[in-house]
Amino acid sequence: MNDLTIFQEPFSPWMHEQGPFDDIVLSSRVRLARNLQRYTFPKALSIEMKQEITQKMADKFNEKTFCTDRVMHMFHMDELTDLQKSVLVEKHLVSPLLTKTPGSSVLISSDEQLSIMIHEEDHLRIQSMFTGIQIARAYELANQMDDWLETQLDYAFDENFGYLTSCPTNVGTGLRCSVMLHLPGLVMTKQMDPTVHTLNRLGFVVRGIYGEGTTALGHLFQLSNQVTLGKTESEMVDELTKITEKIVEQERHARDHLMTHARFMLEDRIFRSLGTLKYAILMQSKEAAERLSDILLGIYLGFIEGMSIQQIRQLFTWIQPGFLQVYAGKSLDINEREVARANLLRKYLA
Repeated sequence: MNDLTIFQEPFSPWMHEQGPFDDIVLSSRVRLARNLQRYTFPKALSIEMKQEITQKMADKFNEKTFCTDRVMHMFHMDELTDLQKSVLVEKHLVSPLLTKTPGSSVLISSDEQLSIMIHEEDHLRIQSMFTGIQIARAYELANQMDDWLETQLDYAFDENFGYLTSCPTNVGTGLRCSVMLHLPGLVMTKQMDPTVHTLNRLGFVVRGIYGEGTTALGHLFQLSNQVTLGKTESEMVDELTKITEKIVEQERHARDHLMTHARFMLEDRIFRSLGTLKYAILMQSKEAAERLSDILLGIYLGFIEGMSIQQIRQLFTWIQPGFLQVYAGKSLDINEREVARANLLRKYLA
């Protein structure tokens, strides 16, 4: 990876790999929240203190190799364009909050599977991602990174409470596990709302594709644990893995139900979406995501042949505002983006 590749390629290298149940679970992610001793939390931290921590991270870890071929590269949010920030968010390498926080930075591995956000809600947010249901592997890699960092940094830790974090809900392990789910079957059979209600009661939270405060697009939902105190890391990983497998089972049943009881309606919907994407002149991002979701479902169900699943998944990223402007090679206003998005989709789906 070089400084340009990360902003030009819609797929991170790790996203080309296959994973368990990746027809429904697009990715698994683990985040570890960590803070340093003798520094206040980021919201109360001066720019000078932020720069001191950032320089410490750069000296110790920038351009250093972690785990064989993973070289870490640092990017400073204050030095990036708004377009470059959007691209990092759209690839889920940073959070929207980080891009808006003065003095923030990120370390990203060469394969983009690991990243460390600096001065988001906490001093450090360690993140690892895998395809399919691989929460345990994601935690193992994030934990290795955490151990590597801890050999040279002094974490804020309390014997009774565990790792100290800016938000009380992260105190303890500081661990957040999440999966990105494609659930058109549950949405179409109107089971999504009761499923979300049940998950909330069980201590899990369902959000949009970019996390807290965002909405679902294209039947994509982010499911994560809500509690980090009072449970071990292995318990949290195991719980989310089991609940995700249950949701996969429910989604498969919903798709089977649609195929049995509403096959013609489902097939009509899928091919109407395909026709719209092939011939539309204007296309808003929300509609594009919903219609691409139909196409993805159609490929999995065998209705549509000759199209690559990876191609459709890449298009989910390409249609986002940041990458759309990278593809166009210039800044675009909203109306221009709708034209460019339609042009892009027509070209790739012709």
